Amino acid sequence: PAILDLKLRGPSLAMVMDVIRDFGADVVISDAEAWTNMAGRRLGIPRIAFDHFGILVHCQPRVSSLDRLLLQRERMAYLMLMERPQRVIVSSFYDAPPRRAGVRVVGPLLRDDVCKMRSSVGEHVLVYLNNGAYQFTPWVEQALRKAGCPMKVYGTQRIGTLDNLEFCPPAGQAFIEDLAKCRAVISTAGNQLVGEAMHFGKPMLVMPETCVEQRCNANAVEQMGIGVPVEHRALRARVIGDFLAREDEFRENIRRAARDGRAEAIDALETYLAELAGRKGMPGYIRKVS
Repeated sequence: PAILDLKLRGPSLAMVMDVIRDFGADVVISDAEAWTNMAGRRLGIPRIAFDHFGILVHCQPRVSSLDRLLLQRERMAYLMLMERPQRVIVSSFYDAPPRRAGVRVVGPLLRDDVCKMRSSVGEHVLVYLNNGAYQFTPWVEQALRKAGCPMKVYGTQRIGTLDNLEFCPPAGQAFIEDLAKCRAVISTAGNQLVGEAMHFGKPMLVMPETCVEQRCNANAVEQMGIGVPVEHRALRARVIGDFLAREDEFRENIRRAARDGRAEAIDALETYLAELAGRKGMPGYIRKVS
């Protein structure tokens, strides 16, 4: 039904088109959200795509032969919904060559709370699992308990302590504080968390989920020398120990790779707005429609 609504100008798409038309937009800026993007295209308004997944669609990251085939399927699905906007901004902790002109890769977009927090190197390792009910398996628990250092674990259903493990409830500010003060990070390979860990100078041991995007992210972590990837089923205390033994090396590489994605994104937006709408500088009024 959603695809039919998009392709046949159904009621949801018509509603978004009415909002954009009434507002009199000069440009549509949209993340991976198809209705705003399709409404802009049907109204003949220039569009700027702004998301992370574009690194796989509009750029050429390093991928394995198998993932290259899987990536073609995902690119086709993405382009079927989003089509080809006039300009593209990709936010990513790693760089990749654009496939065409009008595509710019910028660094991670950090939250204000992250930018305000000061980094220090503590004793604990921060562990983040975005689906702890499935990812916090017996062998993961055993590896963390045998690693020999304090662990603050986020993303499970547990609360309290067990040996060297402290299970933390979900909490935005507390998580940022623990991230800023940790020794290193063990987590899945999401773009946002890797970017925030880099901002604080934290080495990463990443366990990518079973999707092309996270495998690309994990590969980039290794290629940049800011951490190491490991398959979820292969996590052991020895792997954690080998990772922590190289933390100074990783921390130095992170320092060299640091970049201000917010400033880069503003520069890209100003450039593209000038090219598409003939404006210099950010417009005085921006309306969020979805």
